[in-house]
Amino acid sequence: MTFHLTHTDQLLVVDVEGQLVVNNRQEFKQAIIDQIDLGVRTVIVDFSRSPYIDSSGLGALVSLGKRLRDTGGDLRLACLNEDLRTLFELTRLDSLFPLYASRADALAGT
Repeated sequence: MTFHLTHTDQLLVVDVEGQLVVNNRQEFKQAIIDQIDLGVRTVIVDFSRSPYIDSSGLGALVSLGKRLRDTGGDLRLACLNEDLRTLFELTRLDSLFPLYASRADALAGT
């Protein structure tokens, strides 16, 4: 997996390419934590090029979401394929994270 960070003062967009799994979740998580520590309060993770997330990847997202909520922030997930969307619904994690059909919707928060 690779990811690319694009940020402004309080907004971070993370483009994920590949699978978010046990082997790379810590690097992914730490990169976002570093930005939160610098003042980012809204994180949008774009999964348009990511076909799969394992349980450790889900755990990383839960941890990041909690950290952001504790700072008054927000973690938004965008462009999940049908399988990923179903995973979030079955695990009820869609109640923790807003799921957006597009990156534009996530940016607008609608």
